[in-house]
Amino acid sequence: MRILLIEDDRETARLVGDSLTKHGHHVELAADGLSGLKNAAVGAFDVVIVDRMLPELDGLHLVQSLRRAEVSSAILFLTAVGGIEDRIEGFESGADDYLVKPFALGELVARVAALGRRPPGPKQDFVYRLDDMEVNLVKHEVRRGGRIIHLQPREFKMLEILLRNRGRVVTRSMILDQMWGLEPDTRSSIVQTNVSRLRLKIDRPGDTPLIRTVRGLGYIIDLSG
Repeated sequence: MRILLIEDDRETARLVGDSLTKHGHHVELAADGLSGLKNAAVGAFDVVIVDRMLPELDGLHLVQSLRRAEVSSAILFLTAVGGIEDRIEGFESGADDYLVKPFALGELVARVAALGRRPPGPKQDFVYRLDDMEVNLVKHEVRRGGRIIHLQPREFKMLEILLRNRGRVVTRSMILDQMWGLEPDTRSSIVQTNVSRLRLKIDRPGDTPLIRTVRGLGYIIDLSG
């Protein structure tokens, strides 16, 4: 894919650019908001990665300008500004995804790949519904059967990974990479432990089980048995 990275921090730009290039993507860089806006408007990129705190033109106004110009590239905010209201502003400006620094390179690569697979059309709904569970990715809010489920940040992140791959097996290696940036077979028990904790909160006695173990492969979230 053709990716435009708009980032003024040289070290971050180098790390992200090198990682995406190693995964077969063509990456172009812009170090400020104005040059990033110009390049994104005419470059026909598949994905645009934008920092919010940019010189010349901040990322929020940059994305708003791109959407007004009907630029259809998928847009991901990569930023240290991570409050709930900040995320809401980011999505309302026209972004498709939002990743807060510090981040795992593996998770960034996976999110970029997911954006590249997304068909053109209306922006993704960031509220997931499955059986009687509702998950709001922006507000970091989980409800099931009308009750609020309080998840720790790590538990919420694991639930998000499963939901983004609903109906597909998520391997232990994928979880290790996206959550901790670890190589396969490294501290593999950490995945099982965290899935077990998530299940205790999501699938309580009497609930329809949503998270299943696929023996020898990983985990899946769905209604199918």
